[in-house]
Amino acid sequence: MNLASCCWKCLSVADSLLRMNASPPPATLYPLFVRRDLDGFFGLFVDNLIQLLLILTLCSNPFLCGMTGDSKYLLYQYVLPGSAVSILIGNLFYAWQARRLALRTGRNDVTALPYGINTPSLLVYVFFVMAPAFGKAKSEGLSSDEAARLAWELGLVACIGSGLIEFFGSFIAEALRRRTPRAALLSTLAGIAIGFISMTFTLQIFQKPLIAMLPLAIVLITYFARVPFPFQLPGGFVSVALGTAIAWILTGLTAAWPGAPKLLADSAMDPTLLQSAREELGFYLPTFVGHRLLARLANPAQWLGLLSVIVPMGLFNLIGSLQNIESAEAGGDKYSTRSSLAANGIGTISAALFGSCFPTTIYIGHPGWKALGARAGYSTLNGIVVTLICLTGAISLINRLIPMESGIAIVLWIGIIITAQAFSAVPKEHAPAVAVGLFPAIAAWGFTVTQGAFMKAEGKALQGLLTADPRANVSDFVLHGMISLQQGYIFTCMILAAISAFLIDRRFMAAGIWAAVGAFCAAVGLTHAYQLNGNVVDYLFVFTNPSSPAATTYHSWDTAIGYVLMSLSFFAFGLYARGRELPTVEH
Repeated sequence: MNLASCCWKCLSVADSLLRMNASPPPATLYPLFVRRDLDGFFGLFVDNLIQLLLILTLCSNPFLCGMTGDSKYLLYQYVLPGSAVSILIGNLFYAWQARRLALRTGRNDVTALPYGINTPSLLVYVFFVMAPAFGKAKSEGLSSDEAARLAWELGLVACIGSGLIEFFGSFIAEALRRRTPRAALLSTLAGIAIGFISMTFTLQIFQKPLIAMLPLAIVLITYFARVPFPFQLPGGFVSVALGTAIAWILTGLTAAWPGAPKLLADSAMDPTLLQSAREELGFYLPTFVGHRLLARLANPAQWLGLLSVIVPMGLFNLIGSLQNIESAEAGGDKYSTRSSLAANGIGTISAALFGSCFPTTIYIGHPGWKALGARAGYSTLNGIVVTLICLTGAISLINRLIPMESGIAIVLWIGIIITAQAFSAVPKEHAPAVAVGLFPAIAAWGFTVTQGAFMKAEGKALQGLLTADPRANVSDFVLHGMISLQQGYIFTCMILAAISAFLIDRRFMAAGIWAAVGAFCAAVGLTHAYQLNGNVVDYLFVFTNPSSPAATTYHSWDTAIGYVLMSLSFFAFGLYARGRELPTVEH
């Protein structure tokens, strides 16, 4: 099975899933590519590039997945080409879907859903599926290559599991969407945008200001002031070109000036790394690995324990994609929920069948790409370029040529727009509900920073600090509360925002139902519960044992009881308010 036939079959399946009216398309102009698609491409490409660099860095780590040295063929012959298959299928489908919507509605401002590799799943599958499998195999006496192959194949199992959840979940997701306040769906995205997108990239800008601040200025001029550049050059292209030029000018300057100040040297590129990057160039066609996957699935003892990771991450991806579809509709582009999610699931399943361990997803940020002026061409261009990079092994070379800081201002803009939309696209009175929904995502970002600091410090671990003092805090942030709130935060954001929105509308019974959902999630371990090994936090489901006897565990029974008390209070007040005309109390 070659790449072209796979893409054609998957697009055919997606076509049958696309439920649209059969009215004849109106005569309208919707070009395959517009100038602003180039800006959208740079933003989406930078996002995808980061994921590919993470794959390269983590999988080639000799202590995590071992795909280095004699085992690097797993990375270049299977993982990256498999990622190319999934990204090409998804980007082409969503570009085609946008064109279909434009023709059906007679509009020429339709923007395709952004799509790519799912970052949380990438990190979770590396650290909680592949790395433990690699380490255990090595401790049992397997060679490095055998251990790396085992880690890779179990990663494939995790990936296809996530894809199946995404695909079959698409048939019930629309019902969930209709029963969830928009504030609950958008506030989660806004929380992620503030921390994991806007704040993360803002810190990177000020880490290397000599390279990144001029591109930032160009992006702000382009999208805040909305003025054209000479010769109608796209602002995204100008920002990346200027940032790259500055980096290589500084490189030449520091080479010619041995005593150059440290602030110049810290922003320079390293030309010596270009040669090693060129050695990885080649042409790596995707290889169907379904037989390996079936062979591994035939041994349930090796993967049943992984369901505690696969199931929550599959649900996480499903809900996240659903929220992003809602975000697109709030921005004016109403896509079919079922076909959009099903195509996402097909992309992830295709990734696993062709060797990638990492699920794909509908990306956060549709309003930002729409505000950029991108249409469908940016999605097509991203799919083609990322595919070429993955099939040629060029990812390492690109990383050595173009500084990441030259393009991150575009992604920062995406985060700004997502956050703004969460408040502007909901009823004015629901704005406080959006604010409440931000808290768990901000806690997740704060914990990520805290966890990273502890890992880098190589001193006392988080577990040791909490064991010595369960009420321990760092800079007045209570650690246990932070870990508990961030665990399963995508669900907690929705639950708290939905409760708040329904209370604002005085729909007490609906608020009580959502609080009961919160109690269920906390009781089974989808939210709040955790196990802590050193500095590594993992889910802890009800009636399951921790991965290590030495782990610090927290079953969130008290939080579940708290949700139950909230639910009962909402139900009681709903019964009290029934048939009464309650006045509004001003505070």
